[in-house]
Amino acid sequence: MLEIRLGNDWDDFLQAEAAQPYYQNLMRFLTAEYAKNTIYPPSVEILSALKHTPFGDVKVVILGQDPYIGPKQAHGMAFSVTPDAKIPPSLRNIFVELESDIGCRKPDTGYLMPWARQGVLLLNTILTAKAGQSKSHANKGWEQLTDAIISRLDNREHPIVFMLWGNDAKTKATMINHNKHKVLTAAHPSPLARGKFFGCRHFSQANTFLEEYGYEGINWQL
Repeated sequence: MLEIRLGNDWDDFLQAEAAQPYYQNLMRFLTAEYAKNTIYPPSVEILSALKHTPFGDVKVVILGQDPYIGPKQAHGMAFSVTPDAKIPPSLRNIFVELESDIGCRKPDTGYLMPWARQGVLLLNTILTAKAGQSKSHANKGWEQLTDAIISRLDNREHPIVFMLWGNDAKTKATMINHNKHKVLTAAHPSPLARGKFFGCRHFSQANTFLEEYGYEGINWQL
């Protein structure tokens, strides 16, 4: 059965979740899925978002739906792709909004690790998917784990910016204390949303909020 250790301050949280039946059932399901199907991301990268953005460092949470379902794209961080991958349409739309909002030039890479290292937790509501089948791992236990992650962040003393993109992510707004944290919602950046993501100005709003609380804003330029 899959076991995940991150080597940072998320590990105590994961250990507590691992003792619960839902988590054990999820890991058994994933072990079988990885053995017989092509699953994204690779099993060693399932929780890369937590690995590269420790709990104590989180300033911003960008919450999406589930991983990319094509080869050599997903690597465990929402919307990010591997360094040599072509930039997918959803991410291309994110870069369009970034340029419009704060003047960031469009980058040549869709690898968002520089954001993660500044405290941007790139999280999906579902963390794995079968190749070519979006939401194929829905209702297997991921939602319970990611809800627990959001709840733990909500209880943190310091304020966080939550960017909830798409209908699945927006449902999490009720879990978050709006008096303490900044909660921003928008359509998913997918082209299927017909451009409704554009104009949300989440990136400038996030930095304004962080700076008001004495934190350094995120350098969104890749």
